[in-house]
Amino acid sequence: MSVQEVFSTLTEKMNTVPNGIAGVNTVYQFDLSGDQGGTYQLKIEDGKAEYVQGTSFDAKCSLQMSDESFLKLMKGKLNPTMAFMTGKLKINGDVGLAMKLQSILQKYQ
Repeated sequence: MSVQEVFSTLTEKMNTVPNGIAGVNTVYQFDLSGDQGGTYQLKIEDGKAEYVQGTSFDAKCSLQMSDESFLKLMKGKLNPTMAFMTGKLKINGDVGLAMKLQSILQKYQ
């Protein structure tokens, strides 16, 4: 599955079952390196989710990682805390939102 397919599937699941994102109003930015690298943003607002490629929104939390690490993270095969501790994941902005993202993703895996 490609990075774009993962974002598309994730946002579809979030919009179908929005209780996992209830009360969350933020923008996450993923700066990915690798063959499928690029900048992607996930906007969660008022129980709706959307993703864009690029920097259309003002991100509150940015995560930098390889596309390979991102795909593992989204499949639940990479522990975000361990990825951060080992340098596979870097976080800029609100670290609390990064922790919130971890619990959100677990609901949709």
